[in-house]
This record gives sequence, structure tokens and C-alpha cells, in this order.
Amino acid sequence: MSENQDLNIIRPMSLKTQAFRFILTGGLSAVVDLGLLSLFQLVFGLPVPIARTISFIAGTTTAYMINRRWTFQAESSTSRFLAVVALYAVTFFINIGLQTFCSALFESWNWNEALAMVVAFVIAQGTGTTINFIVQRTLIFRAK
Repeated sequence: MSENQDLNIIRPMSLKTQAFRFILTGGLSAVVDLGLLSLFQLVFGLPVPIARTISFIAGTTTAYMINRRWTFQAESSTSRFLAVVALYAVTFFINIGLQTFCSALFESWNWNEALAMVVAFVIAQGTGTTINFIVQRTLIFRAK
């Protein structure tokens, strides 16, 4: 193999490296999501469902584009994109369900409402992120 061909070989990334990159990408995508939600809702006065839908789509798209290239080093694919959209739709509802359930549970234990909300958010977001990473790594972007 020539030296130029060696440079074109992509070595598989470790689980630790992929998880770290996935978390960084998620943080950036959350900034996009929350930033647009704030802009559309607070500055432009859009109703919450519309603002949240736009921001969620933008954040999810950002996450997909960065994770596809940087975290999982995969080529562009319509089927992969649609699989990620379906996965994020499922985990969006899991996230909402866990947030609602945990908040109500913690409040029934007489927790402060703000504390219940934050702890429920961490549980819901952590669960959704874990599911997204596992499914993307093992099914959608698996090394061939």
C-alpha cells in the first residue's frame, strides 16, 4: 500500500472515544435546541408546541450531521437519516414519558417542584441519550 492509501484508511474508534464524542455533540445540539426554542418562543412569541418542534428538529439534525461524520465516521445515507429520525421520535416520547412520570412521582414524595423537575430531566435525558447512543452505534452506524 502506498503512503497516500494508508492515510485514507479509517481505523475503528473505541467505545470510549465514540461515547465522548457523542456526549460533546449532544451538548452542542442541546445549545442549538435551547437557543432556537428561546428565540422562537421568547423573542418571536411563537406558541410553545411550534417553537419546540422547530428547535427539536434543528437540534436533532445538528446531532445527526455531527455524529454521522465525527462520532461514527459514516457516509451520508438517506436510510441512515430516516433511521435516526425514527429513533429520535421514539426516544423523544420516552423522554417526555419519563419526565412526566418522574416529576409526578418525586412531587408525590413532597420534593420541591424545581428539584423534581431537574432530577426527572436528568433521568429522562440520560435514558434517551443512552438509548440513542446504543442504537446508533450497534445498528445505524455499525462498522461493517
